[in-house]
Amino acid sequence: MQKYAVNQQLIETLLAWVNSGEIAIPEIQRPFVWDSSKVRDLMDSLYQGYPIGYVIAWRNPNVRLKDGSLSEGKKILIDGQQRVTALTSAILGQYVINKTYERIKIKIAFHPIDEKFEVQNPAILKDKTWLPDISEAINGDLFDIAHNYFELNPDVDKKQVQNAFSNLMNIPKKQIGIIELAADLDIETVTEIFIRINSKGVVLSQADFAMSKIASNTDYNGNELRKAIDYFCHLSIAPEFFKHIVDNDPEFSNSEFFQKMKWLKDEKEDLYDPDYNDLIRVAFTTQFNRGRLSDLVSLLSGRNFETRTYEDAIAESSFATLKTGVNNFINETNFKRFLMIIKSAGFIDPKLIRSQNAINFAYIVYLKLRDLGVNSVKIESFVRKWFVYSILTGRYSGSPESTFDYDIKQISNKPFEEYLREKEDGELSDAFWNASLPQSLDTSVASSPYFHVFLASQVKANDRGFLSRDVLVGSLIEHRGDIHHLFPKDYLKKHGFDRAKYNQIANYVYMQSEINIKVGNKPPKEYFESINNQIFEGNQELSGLSSSEQMLENLRMNCVPEEIQNMGIDDYQDFLVLRRKLMASKIKDYYHSL
Repeated sequence: MQKYAVNQQLIETLLAWVNSGEIAIPEIQRPFVWDSSKVRDLMDSLYQGYPIGYVIAWRNPNVRLKDGSLSEGKKILIDGQQRVTALTSAILGQYVINKTYERIKIKIAFHPIDEKFEVQNPAILKDKTWLPDISEAINGDLFDIAHNYFELNPDVDKKQVQNAFSNLMNIPKKQIGIIELAADLDIETVTEIFIRINSKGVVLSQADFAMSKIASNTDYNGNELRKAIDYFCHLSIAPEFFKHIVDNDPEFSNSEFFQKMKWLKDEKEDLYDPDYNDLIRVAFTTQFNRGRLSDLVSLLSGRNFETRTYEDAIAESSFATLKTGVNNFINETNFKRFLMIIKSAGFIDPKLIRSQNAINFAYIVYLKLRDLGVNSVKIESFVRKWFVYSILTGRYSGSPESTFDYDIKQISNKPFEEYLREKEDGELSDAFWNASLPQSLDTSVASSPYFHVFLASQVKANDRGFLSRDVLVGSLIEHRGDIHHLFPKDYLKKHGFDRAKYNQIANYVYMQSEINIKVGNKPPKEYFESINNQIFEGNQELSGLSSSEQMLENLRMNCVPEEIQNMGIDDYQDFLVLRRKLMASKIKDYYHSL
């Protein structure tokens, strides 16, 4: 089946469609990202008669209004946004929002003698042989333009310049290819086309198409909603951007959304810095009890899933529901309490959180349980457990959308406690803790989620660093402390162990650098002999530990087998097996304490 039609349209026709709203240019997730020089080159290509490629549009479904009549859907631009925005800027003189979210004009100058284009600059403004802004010329009177130019430049070849002016004025008469997707294509297919055709440049996603859909709807303030999403995500990373919004977007600065995100201007926490993908996914899943973002695009289009028609009332309701979800997400109390819960589970630093999907769904659980009126103490425990459970099982690493969809439907239809118990019984059995988890700890990948959960368990227990009397593991993590080897790396390398062997996470421990330096390249039995001697002699040259009881307690909290005190190179493999079991046991106790 042919899914599209290819037509040629005059550029002035395309621009007329943009001005009339017949074709919507969504800001998607990015502002105008072209450099001004690319706009210049586009104008030059049109002037020279070179092709400038195709833009791709799709007509939104026809929507049934409340009075029963049908409203014909607008065309939505799903590829070619940058080119069309460049045309509106250079030819019509319209403002664009640039990479730093400033509202600017891109002015392209034209030199009719040399027939070349350049981005307007101070030197051009002083040079009377240039037309400083082609938009003024193209939208002006050719006779007046020529007359004024010849008065300033009486010695030029008038016929040549008049030809150049004529060619310049004819740029809007040049053609551009428009691929129009069939109006009866379902939204899932259009979404797939959108993702595929854009992946050649910036890799785009379902969230990008959802942002496109949100931004292109002005009837229900979708453009303001898109800004709220974009600005919140930007502010969460760069609080200093707050002043920029106030100075450059006064309309949004006076909006309800802006008042609700003002708290970010003083926020330095970076544990969870969501992007627009994260924010949309959490807001949508929480409010709509669905996990597939293609469903969001359908709902914002007004789709009635039962009748397969499109209704304005559904679109209006969907935008209102999504707005509620966004407001809940950006709410200061919600956001800070959620982060407090995650930190209370020991995840105090962003480097301990490697799964964005896991933290996204944990926030969904928090927001959903609040909506359901669950007791706040239970919410804290449930969120902690679900977050750690999903990390340990890799729950959202495969097909996250499908899993999000399944989980939110389950949570909406039965008590959360019951659903959590089902997952624990099925996936966190004794076999998991005693066999599967120790096996998963058999890895040399320092970013292993299992190792991060182990470190979180140490943080929550207020464990001290290896051989430290006072310094906590949490402090070492927060202050960029280093991970060191229990069996020193150089010692293992000298005995023929490769990277995959000496960098086993069961050989990793957080240790103060000054202690690690004193340990040096000695095997454990040698540096433990020094520790035992210092305890016996009452000095603290290597470690602050002052008794055998303190040392054994330190080994226990770091899950280091006591046998290490007598181990050498031949014992390394046995040591790894022993420590993995101890680490798995600690993680198990930690999980059940959540």
